[in-house]
Amino acid sequence: MTRSVLAGVDIGGTTTQAVLCDPDLDVLHRVGVPTPAADGGAAMVGAALDAVRLLLGRTPARLLGVGVGAAGVVDARAGRVLVASDSFRGWAGFGVTAAVEEALGAPAFLDNDVNAFLRGEATAGAVAGVPDALGMTLGTGVGGALWLDGRLYDGPHGAAGELGHVPGFGDLPCTCGGRGHLETLASGRAIAARYAARTGLSRTAGEVAEAAVSGDGDALAVYEAAGAAVARALLVTAGLLDVTTVVVGGGVSRSWALLERSIHAALTAEPPVSGHPVRVLPSALGADAVAIGAAARARAELGPLADRVAEISQGGPGD
Repeated sequence: MTRSVLAGVDIGGTTTQAVLCDPDLDVLHRVGVPTPAADGGAAMVGAALDAVRLLLGRTPARLLGVGVGAAGVVDARAGRVLVASDSFRGWAGFGVTAAVEEALGAPAFLDNDVNAFLRGEATAGAVAGVPDALGMTLGTGVGGALWLDGRLYDGPHGAAGELGHVPGFGDLPCTCGGRGHLETLASGRAIAARYAARTGLSRTAGEVAEAAVSGDGDALAVYEAAGAAVARALLVTAGLLDVTTVVVGGGVSRSWALLERSIHAALTAEPPVSGHPVRVLPSALGADAVAIGAAARARAELGPLADRVAEISQGGPGD
């Protein structure tokens, strides 16, 4: 019997991750390749397609569908990127799903990368089975997404949960053109910039984390401010939506021990009005979260077909 698989792709600013999953979303193979972000949408999707083809070459299989998690604001229904940061060239306006479907001959579906992250964690990760949750990614930027009543809520314009670009966090300029957004305090880029402003030293967020672990007071202060800002955003979400379960991923979250202390201190000092404490969990899927979530979107859209394939693969009725 020919194996049937789903592909999930995470097109990030630096790296594109691709996975092949069985219909139960167990990862069979994975690969990461550089993202040619400066070369335009066609080149970026081309790199993703090459990655999927590489995986299919390792495991000859019937490709049921492809899910793509992409940075930026996307129109998930039309399969197109609407708005992208200045890290990408020729990405805004690009028709992702049409290009993927034409190249691979399988149905394709597009999500914002943070929405895909949360879908992955809610389907097979840290918040699996939780009906209401906030997902937050702390990477080069800060992203957010909402899982309400057991399903992703992306809002009428596809931007629900985007806490990274909510104002009220000081007055520093943000990469989006606004000022005082959460991203100016809690992103990897912001952590590096704030440390440089305090010390005159050029360090990556990871290097600032290493300095903090070694007792560097300036590094500790920068991470403490980042954690306190994240906590404030979580409290706003809890107050508006009564959502008190949060899963956090992204590169900055790898320094979880540095963030956790200040996040929990702020949450303890000012708990939600509901009286229910905010529960903050680190990602369980790690670097695979967006790609697995994208594959989960494809599985959900394919519906009965993917369910029937899973049933057959497990030797269920009608086998």
